[in-house]
Amino acid sequence: MARYPRLMPDQPRLFTAEVQRSVRLSPSYQRVTIRGPELSGFDWRGFDHWFRLFLPAPGMALRLPKLAGRSWWPSYLLIPEAERPHCSNYTVAGCRPEAAELDIDVVLHWHDGELGGRVARWASAAEPGQPVGLLDQGRMFDPPQDSGRVLLATDETGLPGVLGILAALPQDATGLAFLEVPEAGDVREVEAPPGASLTWLPRTEGQTPGELTLAAMDAVDVRPDDYAYLVGESALATGARRLLRKAGLTAGRITFSGFWKAAVH
Repeated sequence: MARYPRLMPDQPRLFTAEVQRSVRLSPSYQRVTIRGPELSGFDWRGFDHWFRLFLPAPGMALRLPKLAGRSWWPSYLLIPEAERPHCSNYTVAGCRPEAAELDIDVVLHWHDGELGGRVARWASAAEPGQPVGLLDQGRMFDPPQDSGRVLLATDETGLPGVLGILAALPQDATGLAFLEVPEAGDVREVEAPPGASLTWLPRTEGQTPGELTLAAMDAVDVRPDDYAYLVGESALATGARRLLRKAGLTAGRITFSGFWKAAVH
C-alpha cells in the first residue's frame, strides 16, 4: 500500500489566513470564511479537496510546523506543547482564489447541552482577524477510469466533501448519494448532475450515527463497475465497505475513511 494518497501534492504548501466571517448554516453546521493574500495561490482541485487546519494554542500566537517535502509531523511534535497548534482535517467547502477566500464547514456536536470539540467551539465564536494555518493535502476521491456509477455514503462529518464531489462531477455522471445528518434542519439545496439520486437521511432521537446510511447501502443493487466513496463515522465507513465487498465490488473501487467514532453506551 502506498504511504501517501495518489492525489496528494508532492510538495504540500502551508498557508496562513485570518477569519473573515462566521455564520450558522443550519442547526449542525457553522461556516467559517477565511481570507488572506496567500490563498490566491491555493490550487483548489474541487471534489473532496482537503487540508489540515491549524488553530493557535490558547493564549498563544499561531506557530506552524516546518515542511520537508510531505513531512510535517516530526516538526509539529517539536513545538512545545503549550505553544503547539491544534490540528484537524477539513474539506474545502468553497474556494474563491480571486477573492483569496476559502470556506470551512464545521460540524457542531452537542453533548448534554455543551458544544464539543476544539474546532466547533472556535467556529461558533470565531471573530474577524483571528489567525489560522492550512496545509494542502489534495483529494481522496479517485475513481478508476472505467468507473460507471458513483456510490456516495456519508454522515455529517463527510458531508462537505461529498457535496463537493457532487458539484464537481460531470453532468453526464450517474450515481447514488446517501447523506445522513443529525436533523431535518440540516438538509440543504445541492448542486449535482441530473443523473445523481440524492437521499437525505435525517436522524431522529435515539438513532446511532451511521445506522440509516448502512441500512440504505444494504439495499443497493451493486454493479461491477461502481465506484464507492464511503466516509464518516468509523462503523459507517467500514460497515459500508464490508457490505459492498460482500456484494462483489472489488477493493480497488472503494475509497473509505472513518473520521470519528461514536460513543458506545
